[in-house]
Amino acid sequence: MQRVNLSTVSEFVLVGLSDAPEVRFLLFVLFLIIYLATMAGNITILVAMSTDTRLHNPMYFFLGNLSLLDILCPTITVPKMLEALLLENKVISFTGCMLQLFFLIDVVGTEIFLLAVMAYDRYVAICHPLQYMNIVSLKLCAHLAIGTWVAGFFNSLLHSSLIFTLSFCDSNEVDQYYCDIPPVLALSCSPTYSRELVLLVVAGVLGSAAFVVTLISYIYILVAILYMKSSESRHKAFSTCGSHLMVVCLFYGTTICTYVRPSSTYSPHQDRVVSMLYGILTPLLNPIIYSLRNKEVKCALRRLISHVRTLLTR
Repeated sequence: MQRVNLSTVSEFVLVGLSDAPEVRFLLFVLFLIIYLATMAGNITILVAMSTDTRLHNPMYFFLGNLSLLDILCPTITVPKMLEALLLENKVISFTGCMLQLFFLIDVVGTEIFLLAVMAYDRYVAICHPLQYMNIVSLKLCAHLAIGTWVAGFFNSLLHSSLIFTLSFCDSNEVDQYYCDIPPVLALSCSPTYSRELVLLVVAGVLGSAAFVVTLISYIYILVAILYMKSSESRHKAFSTCGSHLMVVCLFYGTTICTYVRPSSTYSPHQDRVVSMLYGILTPLLNPIIYSLRNKEVKCALRRLISHVRTLLTR
């Protein structure tokens, strides 16, 4: 009988986006600009919301949480990708890979729950406007926000523990520019069917519950908007909810394509493109979508810029 080599993997090698030096440098510059723009956009929104008292309400409190998640998501993966592109250092330790995957799943899960909470907030604001401040109190906002972060943490803890208690043998080349569930599972020399099934069931149940809350909220919102007599009220409601709906569709579409399927259907090239959509481009687009379609945010940003200019000219 042929003996199988079960040497333990202590580090992984991340497959880069390109091996050609000139292409690598162009990609480094491109993703560095996108990353810095993402940081600047989301930090600006956070500062505007924290300093402008007009935005101290539940809707912008949850939007601030979304901006924080949009800062964390690319920060988990992009710096290592930039290092690989510039210095060709594609090696990541086993612990580093585990932490990267844990924090990524934590942020993605938290954002899914947060989008459901934001949909519920908009449902109450549009369908029960007179009772809004009583229903969505500061205490409820704090509990909902903490709940989304705690749920994301334990969801990620389950996923990470199921993956990194598997055996990893000689193969250590992760076919992705960061550690993610499908490419890491593909490297395991242990049977993965039962764990994949658990992961799919947990992700399916939690994701479906969040999606159903979001979907039902928007069905009620749409019906309420259609029954509004004032065209100005309809336009304002569509403008506010349209921004959130765009973010929901973009985020759900890309994450479902990445995670809600067995690893046997994993396609490295396709998944790199999809992962860039939710991991790099979505955090960049979120502040743009909300600021361009929301008059209150635009006014707050103008006041912030004006205040900064005043301080600089003194």
